[in-house]
Amino acid sequence: MAGTVIVFCAHSDDQVLGPGGAVAALAQGGYEVVSVVFSNGELTHPWVKRRVTAEIREAEAVEADKVLGGREVLFLRINDSGLAQESQAQWVMDKLQGLIAHYRPVKIFTHSADDWHPAHRAVFHAAVQALDKAGLKCDLYSFDIWNPFNIKGRNEPKLYVDVTGTFSLKLKALKCFRSQWVSMVSLLWSVYLRAFLNGLDFGCRYAERFYKVR
Repeated sequence: MAGTVIVFCAHSDDQVLGPGGAVAALAQGGYEVVSVVFSNGELTHPWVKRRVTAEIREAEAVEADKVLGGREVLFLRINDSGLAQESQAQWVMDKLQGLIAHYRPVKIFTHSADDWHPAHRAVFHAAVQALDKAGLKCDLYSFDIWNPFNIKGRNEPKLYVDVTGTFSLKLKALKCFRSQWVSMVSLLWSVYLRAFLNGLDFGCRYAERFYKVR
């Protein structure tokens, strides 16, 4: 085994929309990838009971993870409406530090610090704080989802992952999120465009770009 990689993300589909191609590539390379989802995503379907929405979204995340070849998906089940505040709670910090201590990841991926979504930014700060407190020497990278241009990270070291061979798996995994089809349709063009432009930078057909935070 090459080591363990942890993906900290706000919502059940973020680990695919962001680093999905890299997750599949890392899994194929012998890494065990563990995704940690903060929110139960109950706000996406306010007309459905929150418990039902959470169960649907968790099942979709597990299905998508199997497509990518991930090891497992863990759910913190924080209410979506209070994620920005709750992500800094002591029990969350204890949980994140415990996961880092248990898995001792060689790499961690999480949201960008300047993502416009407040929940994404909150998860970024929680991941950085937990890693610093854990005291583990580990590379931490950020990924983009909503923001087309990462202004804060433009001067940071970058990691490019060639996902030409796994991009189709990323698209297949995205199709698992049937309850989120509206979001998938609105974001799919950016998934293709970002992968294509990153591929141009890296000299391949499709690539994913990450900024090194730690």
